[in-house]
Amino acid sequence: MAPSPTAAATAENSGTAPRKPHLPLLRIIEMNLGFLGIQFSFGLQQGNMVPIYSWLGADEASLPVLQLAGPMTGLLIQPLVGALSDRTDSRLGRRTPYFLIGALLCSLGLLLMPYSSSLLMAASLLWLLDAGNNTTMEPYRAYVSDRLNPDQHGIGFLSQSAFTGLAQFLAFLSPSILVYWLGFDRNAVDEHNIPTITHISFMVGAVLSISTILWSVLRVPELPTSPEQRAHIAAAPKSATAALGEIWSAIKVMPGPMRQMAWMSLFQWYGMFTYWNYASLSLARSLYHTSDKASGAFRDAVLTTQQLGAFYNLIGFVAAFAMVPVARRMGARLTHMVSLALCGGGLFFMAGLDDGANAPPALLAALAMPELGSHLALMVPALGLGLGWASIMGNPYVILAGSIPPERTGVYMGIFNMMIVIPMLLNGLTFGWIYRHVLNSDPRQAIAFAGAMLACAAITMLWVKAPERAAPVI
Repeated sequence: MAPSPTAAATAENSGTAPRKPHLPLLRIIEMNLGFLGIQFSFGLQQGNMVPIYSWLGADEASLPVLQLAGPMTGLLIQPLVGALSDRTDSRLGRRTPYFLIGALLCSLGLLLMPYSSSLLMAASLLWLLDAGNNTTMEPYRAYVSDRLNPDQHGIGFLSQSAFTGLAQFLAFLSPSILVYWLGFDRNAVDEHNIPTITHISFMVGAVLSISTILWSVLRVPELPTSPEQRAHIAAAPKSATAALGEIWSAIKVMPGPMRQMAWMSLFQWYGMFTYWNYASLSLARSLYHTSDKASGAFRDAVLTTQQLGAFYNLIGFVAAFAMVPVARRMGARLTHMVSLALCGGGLFFMAGLDDGANAPPALLAALAMPELGSHLALMVPALGLGLGWASIMGNPYVILAGSIPPERTGVYMGIFNMMIVIPMLLNGLTFGWIYRHVLNSDPRQAIAFAGAMLACAAITMLWVKAPERAAPVI
């Protein structure tokens, strides 16, 4: 059974708890800087794992299965780490030990990944990389909830969303920066067809993974635990079995808004996982008319897809801050519903693109995105994806933070992550069949299918009843 709430937590629920120190915006930004390293790693995965698998000879229909490391490690690690971090009371804090362990594993996986010589090696390293990312991710969500008062949760979580956009913008764009700003040859590859620019990008990610986490925990350390919290933690069993029991107990009494968002998560993440797996293959077919993974045209398609990812994450970075007053006025639920609908529409548009080309605008050329500029119609899916991604990484967590009991923040953040990874796991197990037998092995149809999933996710938000305290107030 779950341990009883501490006196401090009970008081916080009732609105009588002493307020935590009010953090200025600069400190909130610094405490979330570690998210830049985490999300740079995720951006490298999203922009490069499908090409790496393709260069190593993977079949297109097998891509969702090869990508199962993320959802599987998320399903196994995040809820367990969340429950354990709720019960941790170390010299470094409750969440910090998990940040550091995860960042080290992530850095190791990033350093080794470009040297993969086989599909088995690449898939195995992806498991290591995702284990590190997931060990860090969930406690980081709880850290924001622990450190900030409810009236700063909105800016806290949307700052994480902004760093997600900035980090993935840089991660997706790093190969193009190496080509257009630093003069590297895009066609310089190793004996396994993995480009030199991919090797360098992953090395940069390894450095960022550990350095940004260290900056955050040193500049904005966790608050000391109160005597009541320490007594509560000391009385709680520390075993993995006890943590699993805590997870099951929390699932049984899951708050209503969290339970209502399950269908949204199913469609949202099934669709996004499909997009990440098939975007480069779709653009290779529609814009470059190739399915030859060893060709220069396919490498051009990979750069275009990475530039699209960079641009939509740049839009997401800006949109995350702009969404704070919008969500305050409209509510996080309605804001998320509209954003998902626009995202789905953008993917429908992307699925129907042809190879019409334009001269790249000066701004995009300056940002090392000439391939994107040569296909200006990609601005439409970039806008939809950017708005959708900004909302995905912020507004559901605003609703969640306003719904869950503070003393069980870690475990509920972990359970909410299960609602992310289970749809991805289902995608990995089912989409290969759908791709072959329903979508005629056409990656462009896979992108249209992803758009339909995002549209369904938007519709499900009609049934979510967000709590009053979920409104983002600064």
